Amino acid sequence: MANIVPTEIIEQRIFLIRGEKVMVDRDLAELYQVQTKVLNQSVKRNLDRFPPNFMFQLSEKERDELVTNCDRFERLKHSTSLPFVFTEQGDSVLRSKRAIQVNIQIMNTFVQLRRMLADNKALAQRLDELERKYDAQFKVVFDALRKLISPPDPPKRRIGFGVREGKAPYIVIKRKS
Repeated sequence: MANIVPTEIIEQRIFLIRGEKVMVDRDLAELYQVQTKVLNQSVKRNLDRFPPNFMFQLSEKERDELVTNCDRFERLKHSTSLPFVFTEQGDSVLRSKRAIQVNIQIMNTFVQLRRMLADNKALAQRLDELERKYDAQFKVVFDALRKLISPPDPPKRRIGFGVREGKAPYIVIKRKS
C-alpha cells in the first residue's frame, strides 16, 4: 500500500499537549480531506467512542499557545469554538477509504515516534552510565588539571607594627612571596 500522506507531514502535525501526543482536529480533517466541521460533527455523533484519553477539547490558554507557536492556526485566534485534539487512539472516526488509509499511516507514525523515543532514552541512559564511570576513573586527572589551570593564590600581605632601635614605630605592610 502506497503512502497517501508522507510520514514527515504527519510527524509535523503531532503536538505534545497535556503530556499527550495529539493531532488537532483541523489537521486531521485536512489529512482526511474533509472539512473540520464534518469531522467534529461525526465525533459528536459518536461521543461514546471518544473517552477523555482518546480526545479532549483545548482550553483558551492552550489554543492561544498553539496559535502563537504555529502560524497555520492563525484563524483559530478569533474563533469562538475551541479545537478538539485527538490522541493516537482517538483519530479513527471517519469510515471513508481515504480516512482508513490515512489513519493507518497516522498509527504507524505514532509507533515510529515511540520507537525513536525509546531508542533516545536508552542512548541517554548509556551515556549517563559512561559519564559516571569516566568521572570516577579520571577524578585525579581532572583535579590535577583544575589545579594547573587555576590562577595562583594571591600573595599574602603581612600587616603589623615594626620598631627599629632609635626610631619611631612604623606600620608594616609587606607581601609574602
